[in-house]
Amino acid sequence: MNKPTFIDPKTSTVYALDEKIWRSPDGNPLMMAPLPGIRREDIDTNTRSLWRYRAAFPTKIETPVTMGEGCTPMHESSFDGVPCSFKLEWFSPTGSFKDRGTSVMLSMLKEMGIKEVLEDSSGNGGASVAGYGAAAGMKVKVFVPASTSAAKVAQITAYGAEIVRVPGPREATEEAAIEMASEIFYASHNWHPFFLQGTKTIGYEIWEDLGFKVPDNIVIPASAGSNVLGIYLAFKELIASGEADRLPKIFVSQPANCAPLHAAFQAGANDHVLEGFGKTVAEGTAIKRPLRIKEMLQALRESDGGTVAVEEDEIISASQRLAQQGLYVEPTTAHAAAGLSKLHNHGLIKETDETVVILTGSGLKATSFYAELLNGDT
Repeated sequence: MNKPTFIDPKTSTVYALDEKIWRSPDGNPLMMAPLPGIRREDIDTNTRSLWRYRAAFPTKIETPVTMGEGCTPMHESSFDGVPCSFKLEWFSPTGSFKDRGTSVMLSMLKEMGIKEVLEDSSGNGGASVAGYGAAAGMKVKVFVPASTSAAKVAQITAYGAEIVRVPGPREATEEAAIEMASEIFYASHNWHPFFLQGTKTIGYEIWEDLGFKVPDNIVIPASAGSNVLGIYLAFKELIASGEADRLPKIFVSQPANCAPLHAAFQAGANDHVLEGFGKTVAEGTAIKRPLRIKEMLQALRESDGGTVAVEEDEIISASQRLAQQGLYVEPTTAHAAAGLSKLHNHGLIKETDETVVILTGSGLKATSFYAELLNGDT
């Protein structure tokens, strides 16, 4: 087996994993060169966290930064009469799926001797890096948009991270963080390929949850696409190791007011095509120009999956109806359930299929949304 490396998909240039880089010298996002995957006997069944799949990681980690993330519930249910299993990713230490990527990313960076990190985030990513940074004994600085809700800022600050509020749109926050990246290592959940090594464990976990079987469909609420690419990587590795013979169909839901991946996929394009954006209650999936859109489009097409755009009233309705089923989630994740319903109506998902819907973040992250929706009657 060749030694694992980073790779720049744009130029095919490879870089050693011990290089303290988060993007290529040309400014391109990096990926991990393909890995051989693992077989079911390689799972560490004595470990009840995502670290049970540590054999699938590109390098050995002696002392992982972990708080028991992963091994989230798989809840058999339905939505609008369509049978599915909801993967409840908010059962994570900081309340969102981001903890998978953060645990692995910070573990690898700490192993490299990095003691201080910088992140930019409008919410869950910042909370996750702040929380795991605290667990790792690392110093953390988080750039947030000036408009970030008080609740999200409070969570990040409670972990001991330094907050920097940046005026302007979400993009301005990333630009400010990149400008400071020469001073503090940029441990970005959107940029660093180590993060995808953590999110791929959800694919391995779904496979194990289903008795080492590949589901027919996986529906994911996505913006930057770390879950999309993580699941794609996991099942590609399972094919490479001989444990799977196909990919699940990967479907992505996005809010119609900010759906760059949906627009590109439906247009048959290989890059960004959408320029007009509106405000959405699903703020966590409102990234206008995701870095790895080409890789996401490849994953969708190779898996024979697709995309769906969900209107604001549909997102709000799905949030309410999931809560009435006992599933209290952010609007940012609720549109995946609405997406499932629309995909079924379009004939892309059948009632007889084995379908998994990823629910990524807790409704406790969106208390103000629900309070306003219920006219203050909480």
